[in-house]
Amino acid sequence: MRLDKLAENIGAVLFGDGSIEVRGVATLDDAGPDEITFLSNPRYASRVATTKAGAIIVGQDFGQATSIALLRVGDPYIAMSKALNLFFQPIERDGGIHPTAVVHPSAQLGLDATIGPFCVIGARTRIGARARLEAHVVIGVECDIGDDFVAHPHASVRERVRIGDRVILQNGAVIGGDGFGYTIADGAIEKLPQAGTVVLEDDVEIGANSTVDRATVGATRIRRRAKIDNLVQIAHGCDVGEGSFIAAQTGLAGSSRIGRYVQLGGQVGVAGHLEIGDFARVAAQTGVANDLEGGKTYGSGLPALEVHRYRRTTAALHSLPELVTRVRRLEKQIQPSKRDAR
Repeated sequence: MRLDKLAENIGAVLFGDGSIEVRGVATLDDAGPDEITFLSNPRYASRVATTKAGAIIVGQDFGQATSIALLRVGDPYIAMSKALNLFFQPIERDGGIHPTAVVHPSAQLGLDATIGPFCVIGARTRIGARARLEAHVVIGVECDIGDDFVAHPHASVRERVRIGDRVILQNGAVIGGDGFGYTIADGAIEKLPQAGTVVLEDDVEIGANSTVDRATVGATRIRRRAKIDNLVQIAHGCDVGEGSFIAAQTGLAGSSRIGRYVQLGGQVGVAGHLEIGDFARVAAQTGVANDLEGGKTYGSGLPALEVHRYRRTTAALHSLPELVTRVRRLEKQIQPSKRDAR
């Protein structure tokens, strides 16, 4: 694609030779003369001088002198995403039902469904149009799944789970496993029936080897457009709000309620029965032990602290040894001597 045509497609203002032929998108370090690259993080600005790319997508505030053609945009990361969509070539797959798949006679498959090798689809399950199940996917009994569903190899959906349109399950995701529900009666551990379900609303994506447990009663719910990273645990009865992002190795204990457009960094731990308000942002490795107000950013550590207080606390902690020494010196100065005491 000519560079001037590419600029038009991604909404960029071109500065440079529009006749350059572009064949793909690459990083600043790896791009060649027939590829474009992008700069969205200022920490990588020094690499612009050494990149061999034919053109670079930059923000409106980029002022560095360069001989490379520039594509100025409001948000370089979004523009890069648009460019990737222009060049991305999906892998061609055979349609239909693979002969090794096991589909119960009472299951209903929508138009143009693709069912891969060794898949299993249970009784009375309905799957919408244009679904794509890769190898070894298991869909349980009485599930209801919408259109354009994609399940990558070894994803598993347990019985009576409800899934909306355009949902993606990455490799090994488990939807609807039993919640961690037990009680102790007369000194013996008894398992509580996990009689509820899981609801994944439209445009949800669940990462590789992540788990969303079914509720004891009612539903564990992941609301529309929420994105769950790899190796995330969503416990029974949780409610994850619309458009929220949850990064890898995060764990939500039972009945946690996550608001709309919340961002949880990697390895965040949320205790049970807590609520995080809309538009909150929680940094990686934060332990959430209390409800968090929406619209604020919280720093790392336990307990979760609003980011400005977290920074002050961290700064004070680093100077703690010197503070202890000063306090001891002052204590000696103000304590009466033993001679005065007599």
